[in-house]
Amino acid sequence: MATVSLTGASKEDAATVFGVLRTAFPTDRVVDDVPQEQPGDRSAVWTAEFEPTQEWIPTDPIPLEGTVSATLQGSYVAVDQLRQALEVAFAVEERGTASGDQEQEVDLLLTSKRDHRPG
Repeated sequence: MATVSLTGASKEDAATVFGVLRTAFPTDRVVDDVPQEQPGDRSAVWTAEFEPTQEWIPTDPIPLEGTVSATLQGSYVAVDQLRQALEVAFAVEERGTASGDQEQEVDLLLTSKRDHRPG
């Protein structure tokens, strides 16, 4: 299992990112479980767990309304597979990593791929 936490995003963009990962890998969330806004001034953090597998279903590039900060945490293999799935759908910029013996954490910034923006 690997944990994905999303911040700095609209609930629609969070749902888009989780939708891409849900299409590729099994998750702890049901299909109709979508991110919800919370009352108050606090920044939302949306989290889900995914079970990356050797065989995953890639998606086409999908546009985002803005940027999404994503933190992937889990085994090296799991984090790499999640990142590969995200790189197919979005432009991915690595913002930082932390590594341990068995796990790693990677901070990413996700945006729309340039050739899929309206214009």
